[in-house]
Amino acid sequence: MSNYADLKKDIEHKMVVSIDHAKKEFSGLRTGRASTALLDNVVVDAYGSKMPLNQVGSVSVPEPRLLSVLVWDKGLAKSVEKAIREANLGLNPMADGTLIRVPIPPLTAERRQELTKVAHKYAEHARVAIRNVRRDGNEALKKMEKDGDISQDDHRKFSDEVQKMTDQYVAKVDEALKNKEAEITQV
Repeated sequence: MSNYADLKKDIEHKMVVSIDHAKKEFSGLRTGRASTALLDNVVVDAYGSKMPLNQVGSVSVPEPRLLSVLVWDKGLAKSVEKAIREANLGLNPMADGTLIRVPIPPLTAERRQELTKVAHKYAEHARVAIRNVRRDGNEALKKMEKDGDISQDDHRKFSDEVQKMTDQYVAKVDEALKNKEAEITQV
């Protein structure tokens, strides 16, 4: 029985990781409001290699529609400004020494629709990941039954539990998507 308990823990952990990943992707989607997560995926050319923005400066939100990046090395300010501009976020940074101001322009209706489609794509990736975890769990249960570790009745019962967990986590993804959509479409 402890084998199933370990398997269940593993399945649940993988489903939680899938949801966390989707939420992280959602946080990178630009809404009308400033969020430091918006610049999480920005990569800067620094010291001859590619580095995440958070390793060359600190990002803060001084106002609801403004991000500021304080670059630690004055020589990297131009690289950081260029990286933000080229990150396809629709942002236009302005450098002032080591401080880079990034105003967040209001979203157009068209851009809101694009972002909603991207959010749906992220949610679908999370749902697929959760279903893959379910498939792997069911295969492990079949193997456990074949090896004689669990009975056929236990296999059926545990499969039902795995399906309930799957439904539960898919519902959490849908809830996160609904919240993100509301945030994107809010004017």
